[in-house]
Amino acid sequence: MFTPLITNDYRIELLLYGYMLAAAIQFIYIWFVFGRFAFFKKKTEASAVLPPVSVVIAAKNEYFNLNRNLPLILAQDYPNFEVVVVNDASDDDSPELLKNFSREHENLNVLTIQENLNFFRGKKFPLALGIKAAKNDLLLLTDADCRPSGNFWIREMMTNFGDKNTQIVIGFGGYERKSGLLNKLIRFDTLQIAMQYFSMTLNGNPYMGVGRNLAYRKSFFNEKKGFISHYQVPSGDDDLFINSNATKQNTTIEWRPDSQTVSYPKTSFSSWWTQKRRHLRTGKFYKFKHKSILGIHYLSQLSYFALLAVILIFARDIITLGIVLGILVLRILSQMLVVKKTMNKVKEKNLLLFSPVFELFFMIINPLLALSNIFDKESRWK
Repeated sequence: MFTPLITNDYRIELLLYGYMLAAAIQFIYIWFVFGRFAFFKKKTEASAVLPPVSVVIAAKNEYFNLNRNLPLILAQDYPNFEVVVVNDASDDDSPELLKNFSREHENLNVLTIQENLNFFRGKKFPLALGIKAAKNDLLLLTDADCRPSGNFWIREMMTNFGDKNTQIVIGFGGYERKSGLLNKLIRFDTLQIAMQYFSMTLNGNPYMGVGRNLAYRKSFFNEKKGFISHYQVPSGDDDLFINSNATKQNTTIEWRPDSQTVSYPKTSFSSWWTQKRRHLRTGKFYKFKHKSILGIHYLSQLSYFALLAVILIFARDIITLGIVLGILVLRILSQMLVVKKTMNKVKEKNLLLFSPVFELFFMIINPLLALSNIFDKESRWK
């Protein structure tokens, strides 16, 4: 027979032990698994050699974004680079715009895909064509709706290839700050995901990157047979390639302000929902160890908050409530400290006070997004 030591109700005490276990797992994740990036200090020496680079962009019906962002990429302060833009059968004015840019910039290479050639519907086919056409071994990938944070974007990302063992550089792609709750949700989600994949990489388990800001060697891409192993998945040109091929030895991270890209965030909840669904579709194809690490985190997080709610509703003795509330305060402070230090690293602002509420929001919304993907498998790129 179980004898309670803290409270007179053995059921509450069992719940309390479960809560303490879930909290312990959460503290491990906050401080040691996903908190690694927050306290990491990068030591990168500027390379005297600036090797030639190919920036590759796949674009479909992106006239407005190309008109805004392509000049900023073409104006980068870097001695030797080309920009390869793959026009994936756009039916807007992108072809004429790209033709005009080509006349003005000798280092712009434009490829055009006819409508009936992209059988895969996703971004991988045009991106693979762009990589194949690239003249240089070092590749820097971004999207048409992204702009460099400054004139030294290419230079800062390429600094990391000074180590000959480095094959992949995972960068940070943030979103423009605007007013409104949705914008804060988008930026917090981006911050939280970056905190996770940067920390996992530092812990020797790189599992994803973002196509908004990602670099690797063309020779490495060809050696690993590109996207062939997951061509059947319309999305995942970035995270599935990293998940399949990145290791502790060949991958590094870059987040410094000049190395970042900035994207234009969705302005409606429905368009953001569709984007998030597409991003989450690839998670089931991750390696088992990565799914296990992420899964244990989510289950411990869910258990923590569920047990917290039940104990607060049914517990009556002050000792139990004191223990529970003490752990709650300690967890909130720990999480906010890690979030704050992560925000400082990537120069993000105005999210800290919202972070406890946003954490709960995404804990609920992400399973709903995954569930919706089960019933609707459509996944078009554009």
